[in-house]
Amino acid sequence: MDTEAGLGSLPYVPGAARPVPEADPGLVERWRSEGGELVALLTRVRERLGGVAAFRLGPLPTVLVTDPEAVQHVLARRPERYVKRSHRARLLIGDGVMAATGAAWKGQRRLLQSQFTGTGMRRYEQRITEAARTTAERWRAYARTGQTFDVGQEMHRFALDAIWRSLTGHPLDDETQRELSAVEAVGAALPTLPADATDARDAVAADLDRIDAVVRHAVEAARSGAAGPDGPGLLHVLTDAATERPEYTDRLIRDEFVTLLAAGHETTATTLTWLYLLLDRYPATREQALAAGDEGSAQRRQAIQALVHETLRFYPSAWILPRHAGQDDTLAGYAIEAGTDILVCPYLTHRDPELWPDPERFEPRRFTTPQGRPTHPGAYFPFGIGPRACLGLQFALRESTVLLEHLLPAHTPTFHSTPTNAVHGITVRPDGPTPATLSAVTSGAA
Repeated sequence: MDTEAGLGSLPYVPGAARPVPEADPGLVERWRSEGGELVALLTRVRERLGGVAAFRLGPLPTVLVTDPEAVQHVLARRPERYVKRSHRARLLIGDGVMAATGAAWKGQRRLLQSQFTGTGMRRYEQRITEAARTTAERWRAYARTGQTFDVGQEMHRFALDAIWRSLTGHPLDDETQRELSAVEAVGAALPTLPADATDARDAVAADLDRIDAVVRHAVEAARSGAAGPDGPGLLHVLTDAATERPEYTDRLIRDEFVTLLAAGHETTATTLTWLYLLLDRYPATREQALAAGDEGSAQRRQAIQALVHETLRFYPSAWILPRHAGQDDTLAGYAIEAGTDILVCPYLTHRDPELWPDPERFEPRRFTTPQGRPTHPGAYFPFGIGPRACLGLQFALRESTVLLEHLLPAHTPTFHSTPTNAVHGITVRPDGPTPATLSAVTSGAA
Protein backbone atom coordinates (compact mmCIF):
# COMPACT_ATOMS: atom_id res chain seq x y z
CA MET A 1 0.00 0.00 0.00
CA ASP A 2 2.71 2.47 0.97
CA THR A 3 4.71 1.89 -2.22
CA GLU A 4 2.23 3.93 -4.26
CA ALA A 5 1.43 6.40 -1.53
CA GLY A 6 4.93 7.74 -0.98
CA LEU A 7 4.29 8.07 2.74
CA GLY A 8 7.99 8.33 3.48
CA SER A 9 7.98 11.97 2.43
CA LEU A 10 6.91 13.01 5.94
CA PRO A 11 8.01 11.41 9.23
CA TYR A 12 5.19 9.69 11.12
CA VAL A 13 4.67 11.04 14.62
CA PRO A 14 2.53 8.78 16.86
CA GLY A 15 -0.79 10.49 17.58
CA ALA A 16 -0.32 13.03 14.77
CA ALA A 17 -2.39 13.14 11.60
CA ARG A 18 -0.67 11.46 8.66
CA PRO A 19 -0.80 12.51 4.99
CA VAL A 20 -3.50 10.73 3.02
CA PRO A 21 -2.09 7.86 0.92
CA GLU A 22 -1.96 9.06 -2.69
CA ALA A 23 -2.21 6.98 -5.85
CA ASP A 24 0.72 6.83 -8.19
CA PRO A 25 0.22 9.21 -11.16
CA GLY A 26 0.72 6.27 -13.49
CA LEU A 27 -2.52 4.71 -12.27
CA VAL A 28 -4.45 7.82 -13.27
CA GLU A 29 -2.66 8.03 -16.61
CA ARG A 30 -3.51 4.41 -17.42
CA TRP A 31 -7.13 5.10 -16.58
CA ARG A 32 -7.15 8.17 -18.82
CA SER A 33 -5.65 6.22 -21.71
CA GLU A 34 -8.35 3.58 -21.37
CA GLY A 35 -11.12 6.18 -21.51
CA GLY A 36 -12.95 4.57 -18.60
CA GLU A 37 -15.66 5.97 -16.36
CA LEU A 38 -14.74 7.63 -13.08
CA VAL A 39 -15.99 4.61 -11.14
CA ALA A 40 -13.23 2.49 -12.68
CA LEU A 41 -10.55 4.85 -11.36
CA LEU A 42 -12.16 5.05 -7.91
CA THR A 43 -12.35 1.26 -7.74
CA ARG A 44 -8.63 0.93 -8.44
CA VAL A 45 -7.72 3.64 -5.93
CA ARG A 46 -9.78 1.97 -3.21
CA GLU A 47 -8.36 -1.48 -3.97
CA ARG A 48 -4.77 -0.24 -3.76
CA LEU A 49 -4.94 2.28 -0.95
CA GLY A 50 -7.96 1.52 1.21
CA GLY A 51 -10.94 3.45 2.53
CA VAL A 52 -9.36 6.95 2.65
CA ALA A 53 -7.15 7.61 -0.37
CA ALA A 54 -6.11 10.45 -2.64
CA PHE A 55 -5.65 10.79 -6.39
CA ARG A 56 -5.00 13.72 -8.74
CA LEU A 57 -6.99 14.65 -11.82
CA GLY A 58 -5.53 18.16 -11.65
CA PRO A 59 -2.92 19.99 -9.59
CA LEU A 60 -4.67 19.30 -6.26
CA PRO A 61 -5.53 15.91 -4.76
CA THR A 62 -9.08 14.63 -4.42
CA VAL A 63 -9.76 12.34 -1.45
CA LEU A 64 -11.91 9.24 -1.92
CA VAL A 65 -13.79 8.11 1.21
CA THR A 66 -15.32 4.62 1.47
CA ASP A 67 -14.36 3.52 5.01
CA PRO A 68 -17.56 3.44 7.15
CA GLU A 69 -16.09 5.39 10.07
CA ALA A 70 -14.72 8.04 7.74
CA VAL A 71 -18.04 8.15 5.86
CA GLN A 72 -19.92 8.84 9.09
CA HIS A 73 -17.37 11.50 10.08
CA VAL A 74 -17.77 13.42 6.80
CA LEU A 75 -21.54 13.14 6.34
CA ALA A 76 -22.94 12.91 9.87
CA ARG A 77 -20.46 14.01 12.53
CA ARG A 78 -18.82 16.99 10.83
CA PRO A 79 -21.17 18.12 8.05
CA GLU A 80 -20.34 21.75 8.82
CA ARG A 81 -16.72 21.05 7.84
CA TYR A 82 -17.51 19.04 4.71
CA VAL A 83 -19.97 21.06 2.68
CA LYS A 84 -21.78 20.78 -0.61
CA ARG A 85 -20.79 23.41 -3.12
CA SER A 86 -22.59 23.14 -6.44
CA HIS A 87 -24.97 20.26 -7.11
CA ARG A 88 -24.33 18.47 -10.39
CA ALA A 89 -28.00 18.85 -11.33
CA ARG A 90 -28.27 22.58 -10.58
CA LEU A 91 -29.03 23.32 -14.23
CA LEU A 92 -32.23 21.29 -13.79
CA ILE A 93 -33.19 21.86 -10.15
CA GLY A 94 -31.88 25.39 -9.61
CA ASP A 95 -31.95 26.40 -5.95
CA GLY A 96 -34.16 23.53 -4.81
CA VAL A 97 -33.47 21.89 -1.48
CA MET A 98 -30.97 19.39 -2.93
CA ALA A 99 -28.74 22.18 -4.23
CA ALA A 100 -29.32 24.87 -1.60
CA THR A 101 -26.75 25.59 1.09
CA GLY A 102 -26.48 27.45 4.39
CA ALA A 103 -29.46 29.18 5.94
CA ALA A 104 -31.53 28.86 2.74
CA TRP A 105 -31.14 25.08 2.81
CA LYS A 106 -32.09 24.88 6.48
CA GLY A 107 -35.31 26.81 5.91
CA GLN A 108 -36.29 24.86 2.80
CA ARG A 109 -35.59 21.51 4.41
CA ARG A 110 -37.53 22.45 7.54
CA LEU A 111 -40.59 23.27 5.44
CA LEU A 112 -40.53 19.95 3.56
CA GLN A 113 -39.29 17.57 6.23
CA SER A 114 -42.64 17.09 7.95
CA GLN A 115 -44.15 15.96 4.66
CA PHE A 116 -41.94 12.87 4.46
CA THR A 117 -42.06 11.42 7.97
CA GLY A 118 -44.79 9.85 10.08
CA THR A 119 -48.07 11.71 9.67
CA GLY A 120 -46.84 13.45 6.55
CA MET A 121 -46.25 10.19 4.69
CA ARG A 122 -49.76 8.97 5.53
CA ARG A 123 -51.14 11.80 3.40
CA TYR A 124 -49.63 10.16 0.33
CA GLU A 125 -50.23 6.46 1.06
CA GLN A 126 -53.44 6.28 -0.96
CA ARG A 127 -51.93 8.17 -3.88
CA ILE A 128 -49.00 5.75 -4.04
CA THR A 129 -51.40 2.80 -3.87
CA GLU A 130 -53.53 4.19 -6.71
CA ALA A 131 -50.43 4.62 -8.87
CA ALA A 132 -49.47 1.00 -8.13
CA ARG A 133 -52.97 -0.24 -8.99
CA THR A 134 -52.88 1.65 -12.29
CA THR A 135 -49.56 -0.01 -13.14
CA ALA A 136 -50.92 -3.44 -12.16
CA GLU A 137 -53.87 -2.93 -14.51
CA ARG A 138 -51.49 -2.19 -17.39
CA TRP A 139 -49.47 -5.30 -16.59
CA ARG A 140 -52.60 -7.44 -16.63
CA ALA A 141 -53.34 -6.08 -20.11
CA TYR A 142 -49.76 -6.83 -21.26
CA ALA A 143 -50.12 -10.39 -19.97
CA ARG A 144 -53.45 -10.91 -21.76
CA THR A 145 -52.22 -9.61 -25.12
CA GLY A 146 -48.62 -10.82 -25.00
CA GLN A 147 -47.49 -7.25 -25.79
CA THR A 148 -43.79 -6.47 -25.54
CA PHE A 149 -43.08 -3.50 -23.28
CA ASP A 150 -40.05 -1.88 -21.69
CA VAL A 151 -39.72 -2.59 -17.97
CA GLY A 152 -37.62 0.52 -17.36
CA GLN A 153 -40.18 2.75 -19.06
CA GLU A 154 -42.93 1.16 -16.96
CA MET A 155 -41.02 1.84 -13.76
CA HIS A 156 -40.53 5.47 -14.78
CA ARG A 157 -44.23 5.81 -15.58
CA PHE A 158 -45.24 4.39 -12.20
CA ALA A 159 -42.79 6.49 -10.17
CA LEU A 160 -43.72 9.65 -12.07
CA ASP A 161 -47.42 8.93 -11.49
CA ALA A 162 -46.83 8.43 -7.75
CA ILE A 163 -44.91 11.68 -7.27
CA TRP A 164 -47.22 13.66 -9.58
CA ARG A 165 -50.27 12.57 -7.58
CA SER A 166 -48.44 13.50 -4.38
CA LEU A 167 -47.45 16.92 -5.71
CA THR A 168 -50.68 17.94 -7.42
CA GLY A 169 -53.49 15.62 -6.28
CA HIS A 170 -54.05 14.54 -9.91
CA PRO A 171 -53.25 11.22 -11.61
CA LEU A 172 -50.64 11.45 -14.34
CA ASP A 173 -52.14 11.89 -17.81
CA ASP A 174 -50.47 10.92 -21.08
CA GLU A 175 -49.72 14.49 -22.21
CA THR A 176 -48.07 15.42 -18.91
CA GLN A 177 -46.04 12.23 -19.01
CA ARG A 178 -44.79 13.05 -22.51
CA GLU A 179 -43.79 16.57 -21.53
CA LEU A 180 -42.08 15.44 -18.32
CA SER A 181 -39.91 12.99 -20.24
CA ALA A 182 -37.78 16.11 -20.58
CA VAL A 183 -36.77 15.72 -16.92
CA GLU A 184 -35.16 12.38 -17.68
CA ALA A 185 -33.60 13.75 -20.88
CA VAL A 186 -31.92 16.64 -19.08
CA GLY A 187 -30.75 14.37 -16.25
CA ALA A 188 -29.18 11.93 -18.72
CA ALA A 189 -27.47 14.78 -20.61
CA LEU A 190 -25.94 16.50 -17.57
CA PRO A 191 -22.64 14.54 -17.42
CA THR A 192 -21.86 15.36 -21.07
CA LEU A 193 -22.91 19.03 -21.25
CA PRO A 194 -20.36 21.79 -21.96
CA ALA A 195 -18.53 23.22 -18.97
CA ASP A 196 -19.69 26.76 -19.76
CA ALA A 197 -23.00 27.40 -17.99
CA THR A 198 -24.55 29.34 -20.89
CA ASP A 199 -23.58 26.72 -23.46
CA ALA A 200 -24.87 23.96 -21.19
CA ARG A 201 -28.25 25.67 -20.76
CA ASP A 202 -28.50 26.31 -24.51
CA ALA A 203 -27.92 22.62 -25.20
CA VAL A 204 -31.00 21.59 -23.20
CA ALA A 205 -33.05 24.79 -23.50
CA ALA A 206 -35.96 23.15 -25.31
CA ASP A 207 -36.32 20.46 -22.63
CA LEU A 208 -36.08 23.02 -19.81
CA ASP A 209 -38.80 25.08 -21.49
CA ARG A 210 -41.07 22.02 -21.62
CA ILE A 211 -40.50 21.35 -17.92
CA ASP A 212 -41.13 24.97 -16.97
CA ALA A 213 -44.39 25.05 -18.93
CA VAL A 214 -45.72 22.02 -17.03
CA VAL A 215 -44.69 23.56 -13.71
CA ARG A 216 -46.34 26.92 -14.51
CA HIS A 217 -49.61 25.19 -15.35
CA ALA A 218 -49.52 23.14 -12.12
CA VAL A 219 -48.71 26.20 -9.98
CA GLU A 220 -51.50 28.23 -11.57
CA ALA A 221 -53.95 25.40 -10.86
CA ALA A 222 -52.81 25.16 -7.23
CA ARG A 223 -53.13 28.92 -6.70
CA SER A 224 -56.59 28.95 -8.22
CA GLY A 225 -57.71 26.60 -5.45
CA ALA A 226 -58.45 23.78 -7.90
CA ALA A 227 -57.34 20.79 -5.83
CA GLY A 228 -57.13 17.46 -7.60
CA PRO A 229 -59.41 14.49 -6.93
CA ASP A 230 -57.02 13.35 -4.19
CA GLY A 231 -57.06 16.77 -2.51
CA PRO A 232 -54.20 19.28 -2.13
CA GLY A 233 -50.68 18.06 -2.72
CA LEU A 234 -47.13 19.01 -1.86
CA LEU A 235 -47.30 21.87 -4.32
CA HIS A 236 -49.87 23.55 -2.08
CA VAL A 237 -47.33 23.47 0.76
CA LEU A 238 -45.01 25.53 -1.43
CA THR A 239 -47.63 27.99 -2.69
CA ASP A 240 -48.98 28.46 0.84
CA ALA A 241 -45.45 29.18 2.09
CA ALA A 242 -45.16 31.98 -0.47
CA THR A 243 -47.93 33.90 1.30
CA GLU A 244 -45.84 34.16 4.47
CA ARG A 245 -42.23 33.76 3.37
CA PRO A 246 -40.92 36.18 0.74
CA GLU A 247 -38.07 33.88 -0.24
CA TYR A 248 -40.62 31.56 -1.87
CA THR A 249 -40.68 33.40 -5.17
CA ASP A 250 -42.13 31.87 -8.32
CA ARG A 251 -38.60 30.79 -9.22
CA LEU A 252 -37.95 29.01 -5.93
CA ILE A 253 -41.35 27.29 -6.09
CA ARG A 254 -40.41 26.11 -9.58
CA ASP A 255 -37.02 24.87 -8.37
CA GLU A 256 -38.50 22.99 -5.40
CA PHE A 257 -41.22 21.48 -7.57
CA VAL A 258 -38.71 20.22 -10.15
CA THR A 259 -36.40 18.95 -7.39
CA LEU A 260 -39.21 16.91 -5.84
CA LEU A 261 -40.37 15.74 -9.25
CA ALA A 262 -36.92 14.66 -10.43
CA ALA A 263 -35.66 13.18 -7.16
CA GLY A 264 -39.07 11.65 -6.44
CA HIS A 265 -39.23 9.49 -9.53
CA GLU A 266 -35.88 9.06 -11.26
CA THR A 267 -34.08 7.19 -8.46
CA THR A 268 -37.10 5.01 -7.62
CA ALA A 269 -37.65 4.10 -11.26
CA THR A 270 -33.98 3.19 -11.71
CA THR A 271 -33.98 1.08 -8.51
CA LEU A 272 -37.07 -0.85 -9.60
CA THR A 273 -35.62 -1.44 -13.07
CA TRP A 274 -32.42 -2.85 -11.57
CA LEU A 275 -34.48 -4.93 -9.16
CA TYR A 276 -36.32 -6.67 -12.00
CA LEU A 277 -33.06 -7.25 -13.87
CA LEU A 278 -31.57 -8.81 -10.73
CA LEU A 279 -34.64 -10.99 -10.19
CA ASP A 280 -34.17 -12.23 -13.75
CA ARG A 281 -30.65 -13.37 -12.81
CA TYR A 282 -31.63 -14.64 -9.35
CA PRO A 283 -35.21 -15.93 -9.72
CA ALA A 284 -35.09 -17.84 -6.42
CA THR A 285 -35.00 -14.56 -4.50
CA ARG A 286 -38.46 -13.68 -5.80
CA GLU A 287 -39.85 -17.01 -4.62
CA GLN A 288 -38.20 -16.55 -1.24
CA ALA A 289 -39.84 -13.14 -0.80
CA LEU A 290 -43.30 -14.41 -1.70
CA ALA A 291 -42.91 -17.49 0.50
CA ALA A 292 -42.00 -15.36 3.53
CA GLY A 293 -45.67 -14.72 4.38
CA ASP A 294 -49.19 -14.36 3.08
CA GLU A 295 -50.37 -11.41 1.01
CA GLY A 296 -50.49 -8.29 3.18
CA SER A 297 -48.50 -9.87 6.01
CA ALA A 298 -45.68 -8.08 7.79
CA GLN A 299 -43.35 -10.98 6.94
CA ARG A 300 -43.91 -10.64 3.19
CA ARG A 301 -43.56 -6.88 3.33
CA GLN A 302 -40.26 -7.22 5.18
CA ALA A 303 -39.01 -9.71 2.58
CA ILE A 304 -40.02 -7.40 -0.28
CA GLN A 305 -38.31 -4.48 1.44
CA ALA A 306 -35.19 -6.64 1.64
CA LEU A 307 -35.29 -7.02 -2.16
CA VAL A 308 -35.33 -3.24 -2.44
CA HIS A 309 -32.53 -2.76 0.11
CA GLU A 310 -30.28 -5.29 -1.58
CA THR A 311 -30.90 -3.62 -4.95
CA LEU A 312 -29.97 -0.29 -3.36
CA ARG A 313 -26.80 -1.89 -2.01
CA PHE A 314 -25.82 -2.74 -5.59
CA TYR A 315 -27.05 0.51 -7.10
CA PRO A 316 -27.46 3.27 -4.47
CA SER A 317 -29.68 6.23 -5.31
CA ALA A 318 -26.66 8.51 -5.14
CA TRP A 319 -23.59 6.51 -6.10
CA ILE A 320 -21.20 9.34 -5.24
CA LEU A 321 -21.53 12.24 -2.80
CA PRO A 322 -19.12 15.15 -3.44
CA ARG A 323 -18.11 17.36 -0.53
CA HIS A 324 -15.59 20.16 0.00
CA ALA A 325 -13.46 20.56 3.12
CA GLY A 326 -14.19 24.06 4.40
CA GLN A 327 -11.52 23.86 7.09
CA ASP A 328 -8.59 21.71 8.19
CA ASP A 329 -9.57 18.41 9.79
CA THR A 330 -8.31 14.98 10.79
CA LEU A 331 -10.18 12.14 9.08
CA ALA A 332 -9.51 8.57 10.24
CA GLY A 333 -6.06 9.68 11.36
CA TYR A 334 -5.27 11.49 8.10
CA ALA A 335 -4.74 15.22 7.64
CA ILE A 336 -7.33 16.92 5.43
CA GLU A 337 -6.46 20.45 4.35
CA ALA A 338 -9.10 23.13 3.87
CA GLY A 339 -10.01 23.33 0.19
CA THR A 340 -9.72 19.58 -0.43
CA ASP A 341 -12.40 17.97 -2.59
CA ILE A 342 -13.89 14.82 -1.05
CA LEU A 343 -15.74 12.03 -2.86
CA VAL A 344 -17.78 9.81 -0.56
CA CYS A 345 -18.74 6.72 -2.57
CA PRO A 346 -21.64 4.52 -1.37
CA TYR A 347 -21.25 2.39 -4.50
CA LEU A 348 -17.82 1.18 -3.41
CA THR A 349 -18.58 0.98 0.32
CA HIS A 350 -21.53 -1.29 -0.48
CA ARG A 351 -19.25 -3.61 -2.47
CA ASP A 352 -16.42 -3.83 0.05
CA PRO A 353 -15.78 -7.55 0.74
CA GLU A 354 -14.53 -6.72 4.23
CA LEU A 355 -18.00 -5.38 5.04
CA TRP A 356 -20.22 -7.48 2.78
CA PRO A 357 -19.24 -11.14 2.26
CA ASP A 358 -19.55 -12.16 -1.41
CA PRO A 359 -20.56 -8.60 -2.30
CA GLU A 360 -21.24 -9.26 -5.98
CA ARG A 361 -23.96 -11.78 -5.14
CA PHE A 362 -27.56 -10.56 -4.91
CA GLU A 363 -28.64 -11.82 -1.48
CA PRO A 364 -31.67 -10.00 0.02
CA ARG A 365 -31.55 -12.15 3.15
CA ARG A 366 -28.66 -9.97 4.29
CA PHE A 367 -31.41 -7.58 5.40
CA THR A 368 -33.66 -10.13 7.15
CA THR A 369 -31.10 -12.39 8.84
CA PRO A 370 -29.60 -11.42 12.23
CA GLN A 371 -26.02 -10.25 11.71
CA GLY A 372 -26.62 -10.53 7.97
CA ARG A 373 -25.35 -7.02 7.29
CA PRO A 374 -22.88 -4.62 8.93
CA THR A 375 -24.50 -2.43 11.55
CA HIS A 376 -22.22 0.59 11.19
CA PRO A 377 -24.32 3.46 9.74
CA GLY A 378 -21.49 4.31 7.37
CA ALA A 379 -21.54 0.84 5.80
CA TYR A 380 -24.96 1.14 4.11
CA PHE A 381 -26.22 4.56 3.07
CA PRO A 382 -27.94 4.47 -0.33
CA PHE A 383 -29.71 7.77 0.43
CA GLY A 384 -26.83 9.33 2.36
CA ILE A 385 -26.66 9.83 6.12
CA GLY A 386 -26.58 12.87 8.36
CA PRO A 387 -28.47 16.15 8.00
CA ARG A 388 -28.30 16.10 4.18
CA ALA A 389 -29.62 12.56 3.80
CA CYS A 390 -32.34 12.34 1.17
CA LEU A 391 -35.67 13.72 2.39
CA GLY A 392 -37.59 11.23 0.29
CA LEU A 393 -36.07 8.05 1.71
CA GLN A 394 -39.32 6.82 3.28
CA PHE A 395 -41.35 7.87 0.25
CA ALA A 396 -39.07 5.93 -2.11
CA LEU A 397 -39.08 2.79 0.03
CA ARG A 398 -42.85 2.95 0.46
CA GLU A 399 -43.66 3.34 -3.23
CA SER A 400 -41.22 0.59 -4.22
CA THR A 401 -42.68 -1.82 -1.67
CA VAL A 402 -46.31 -1.05 -2.56
CA LEU A 403 -45.69 -1.57 -6.27
CA LEU A 404 -43.90 -4.87 -5.72
CA GLU A 405 -46.70 -6.09 -3.45
CA HIS A 406 -49.02 -5.61 -6.42
CA LEU A 407 -46.78 -6.95 -9.20
CA LEU A 408 -44.57 -9.72 -7.82
CA PRO A 409 -47.32 -12.25 -6.98
CA ALA A 410 -49.05 -11.84 -10.35
CA HIS A 411 -46.49 -11.67 -13.16
CA THR A 412 -42.93 -12.51 -14.09
CA PRO A 413 -41.25 -10.54 -16.91
CA THR A 414 -39.33 -12.51 -19.52
CA PHE A 415 -36.66 -10.21 -20.91
CA HIS A 416 -35.93 -10.36 -24.64
CA SER A 417 -32.58 -8.69 -24.01
CA THR A 418 -30.89 -7.10 -21.03
CA PRO A 419 -28.37 -4.26 -20.69
CA THR A 420 -24.78 -5.37 -20.42
CA ASN A 421 -23.37 -2.46 -18.40
CA ALA A 422 -24.22 0.32 -15.97
CA VAL A 423 -23.82 4.02 -16.72
CA HIS A 424 -22.59 6.05 -13.73
CA GLY A 425 -24.09 9.48 -14.22
CA ILE A 426 -26.21 11.34 -11.67
CA THR A 427 -27.63 7.92 -10.90
CA VAL A 428 -26.43 4.44 -11.86
CA ARG A 429 -28.67 3.33 -14.72
CA PRO A 430 -28.75 0.42 -17.15
CA ASP A 431 -27.03 1.21 -20.44
CA GLY A 432 -29.84 0.00 -22.69
CA PRO A 433 -33.52 -0.89 -23.06
CA THR A 434 -35.27 -3.63 -21.11
CA PRO A 435 -37.89 -5.19 -23.48
CA ALA A 436 -39.99 -7.96 -21.95
CA THR A 437 -43.23 -9.88 -22.09
CA LEU A 438 -45.18 -11.09 -19.09
CA SER A 439 -45.99 -14.57 -17.89
CA ALA A 440 -48.86 -14.91 -15.45
CA VAL A 441 -47.96 -16.63 -12.19
CA THR A 442 -50.11 -19.63 -11.31
CA SER A 443 -51.77 -19.53 -7.91
CA GLY A 444 -49.60 -22.36 -6.65
CA ALA A 445 -46.38 -20.55 -7.56
CA ALA A 446 -47.29 -17.44 -5.64
